[in-house]
Amino acid sequence: MITAYALSEGGPRPPATVAELRTFLQAALEVEHLTIPVYMTGMYTIRPGTNRQAHDTVRSVLLEEMLHLTLAANLLNAVGGTPDVAHPRFVAGYPAPLPFSDPSLPKIPLQHFSPQALDTFMLIERPRSFVPTRPGQTGWTSIGQFYDLIRQALIQLERQQQRDHEEGRAAGRTIFTGPPERQVGPEDFYNSGGEVFPVTDLRSALLAVEVISDQGEGVDDTIWDSDDTVFGEDRQVAHYFRFKEIRVGRRYGRYDLPRTEPSGPLIDVTWDDAYAIHGAAKVRDYPAGSQVRRHAQAFNERYAYLLTLLELAFTGSPLAMRYAVPVMLELRDLSERLYRNPYPDPDLAARGLHAAPTFELVEEYFEAAHTEAAAAIRAHRAMTAEESTR
Repeated sequence: MITAYALSEGGPRPPATVAELRTFLQAALEVEHLTIPVYMTGMYTIRPGTNRQAHDTVRSVLLEEMLHLTLAANLLNAVGGTPDVAHPRFVAGYPAPLPFSDPSLPKIPLQHFSPQALDTFMLIERPRSFVPTRPGQTGWTSIGQFYDLIRQALIQLERQQQRDHEEGRAAGRTIFTGPPERQVGPEDFYNSGGEVFPVTDLRSALLAVEVISDQGEGVDDTIWDSDDTVFGEDRQVAHYFRFKEIRVGRRYGRYDLPRTEPSGPLIDVTWDDAYAIHGAAKVRDYPAGSQVRRHAQAFNERYAYLLTLLELAFTGSPLAMRYAVPVMLELRDLSERLYRNPYPDPDLAARGLHAAPTFELVEEYFEAAHTEAAAAIRAHRAMTAEESTR
């Protein structure tokens, strides 16, 4: 996992070369993915049948993070990089630092649905206008700030490439040289708040950055995302503000502003209707041979399969993406089996804590996942070929 980068003492700076840009975009994949277990844990720990509005809100954000992950992969592919997500090092050990972030930001833990969890979610998604760059800052302090560095680099590097080409110092006119067949498009994706689109040039690259930033922090220092103008969908409040609605138990009104409290209808939030967990749990903490350990290992194996499907989708087999949604449902069911069990340590169980997924992945899980995924893709292609001959 990428956790640090050589930044100038004057503060965060845009990547200065295409190679550095690829490093930033791989870090963007890791930033987007790091949030997925965090939000998944918050959502899955809600007891079934309770906190429906909160559950659906967290789910909407989680699906959009999958969209962001895919757009970041499209960006990396477009500039000649290769997304690298199906290996143990890609998954952070929680609590985890956000890649390239400033040391002032706390590490991100796994937490059950609670006010503290929502505070963490809001920290991750807070708008860049809430945390302006300060003297001595060496990394980004908001995801919007991080993507702005990528935006600046895309513009600067593309203009420089065009100048170098015109002056005979470069063979090609553009930095967007990646194979188009690696781009994931709307036909390969599922509806998750906006649509995936191929990144092929500066315009589409900047649009991808805009979608990711606006869905997280709001467009033009408002509470709203840009889904209505970009995708023709209903306008929604951005991620930070969706989480704040849950945190304070009230929806935003039509004319509310980023720095005011929500003034709309109340939301029924019952914090006690959640499985409390020990967020730093490891598989080794569960007794060998126990059902809890088997469930924890099964969850981790399926999570490795999810990442394997995503990497295949990002590296030339986009149809692998369609298998990801059923795996998400499997993960939900496996996590619920864990949450129903008291934590094996009697002292932690006495505090009301439950077993939980640990998101620990090892190489053997990925080896098995690659075999399963390859077989699924071959079967799909064989079926498609058979149907085309009928």
